[in-house]
Amino acid sequence: MLYMFLDYNDEENMSLSKYEAMLKSNSVLFFDSNEFENIIQYYLDNGHLNRAKKALKMGLGQHPNNISLRLLDVEVLIFEGKHTKASKLLEEIETISPENEEVYIQRASLKSKNGEHQLAISLLFDALERTEDPADVHSLLGMEFLLIDDYKNAKSHYESCLKYDPEDYTALYNTMNCYLFMEDTEGAILFLNDYLEKNPYCEVAWHQLGLQFVELESYSKALAAFNFAIYSDDTFVGAYIEKGKVLEHLARYEEAIENYSLTLHLEDPLSFALLHIGKCHEKLNQHDKALLYFNKTVNEDPLLDKGWKAITDFYFRSGNFQKALYHINKALDIDQENAEYWIRYAKINNRLSFFKEAERGYRKGIENGDDSLNNWLHRIDLLLKLEDLKSVETNINKALEIFPDHPELTFRYIGVLDLLGYTKEALNFLKKVSPTDKEYSIILEELFPEFFSSKEAQKLIS
Repeated sequence: MLYMFLDYNDEENMSLSKYEAMLKSNSVLFFDSNEFENIIQYYLDNGHLNRAKKALKMGLGQHPNNISLRLLDVEVLIFEGKHTKASKLLEEIETISPENEEVYIQRASLKSKNGEHQLAISLLFDALERTEDPADVHSLLGMEFLLIDDYKNAKSHYESCLKYDPEDYTALYNTMNCYLFMEDTEGAILFLNDYLEKNPYCEVAWHQLGLQFVELESYSKALAAFNFAIYSDDTFVGAYIEKGKVLEHLARYEEAIENYSLTLHLEDPLSFALLHIGKCHEKLNQHDKALLYFNKTVNEDPLLDKGWKAITDFYFRSGNFQKALYHINKALDIDQENAEYWIRYAKINNRLSFFKEAERGYRKGIENGDDSLNNWLHRIDLLLKLEDLKSVETNINKALEIFPDHPELTFRYIGVLDLLGYTKEALNFLKKVSPTDKEYSIILEELFPEFFSSKEAQKLIS
């Protein structure tokens, strides 16, 4: 059966070593077809396409009529996108071995690559009738049904995989994904309970059950499930992490720290665990420890944006804006396209009265995707402080394209028209303002007091 990862035993490792030694010596040795098949599959599984093609060429040279090797040739052609050649080769193989399940599987693969998923499914059902390894075909059927968003049928086939091999955790995860896509948490719990009755020490299933209870906000049941997962495998990092998250949510911060900390002894420090240990210490007002772990987080994983945001926010909340600015600048050195970094940069600079830099931060944040109304308003107000009235007008118009007729933008537009000398136009806009929006006239009072206090404006506002 192709498309499966082989567990390479000593004999197969010897074949691989012998083959690679042959290549280094420029000699030519004989390998039986099974040896070539395992060597080629090994290279394919490990992403060495050129090595696989070289071994395939040599294998076909020594065994030109071997069906398994020719089917591997089809697999390589499909991978390279040479679908016409692959299809012709399959036709040749089918005339020799019409009942070969792999012919149907490879033809299904071709149809799937071309977006013809229903035809692929039909071919896989044909393969299912001929195969001696139905679990793999059910897995392929599950994937095809996922590709057409038929989660019910996909789930059914992944469940079939589990009947053949209860420890097929890929099928278990895919089954749970189907329940997730169907938004059927209760169904997922029923399935997992049934599965656990037959497999009571499956840490993966207990972990998944805990996640379902978290979804239902049944936190005591979630904790019990995660505890069973840990009991089944006390090195299961994911269970400690999820248990820690629940304890953190329940404000049981010391217990959460204990669970997160246990993961640090099981494998290399996880930046997620370090970050959340820091957050728990901060909740406990243990600021020195919180800062220690935030620093460990960014040192361990400089690409984790949550780490940089946590340490920046820590300094911002404590009023240490210079250190907050230092850390957000370090974050921006790593990722110039992170909108959340730029908005923090803007807020910090605003608190430091560096208004030009603050405006730049909001501009960059908006350009990189965070075009919320508040960001537009902050940017416009900063441009007012900088007395860049033309830019204020331009930005209000841009914001109004996204938030048409929003009163907070409309009143700013009225005020800036007056400042630009278009008082008549400003008053005309004010006349058209809806009575229900007149409560926003406080914007004129705060940002444009001279216009607000004029007799003409007061007459229209009152």
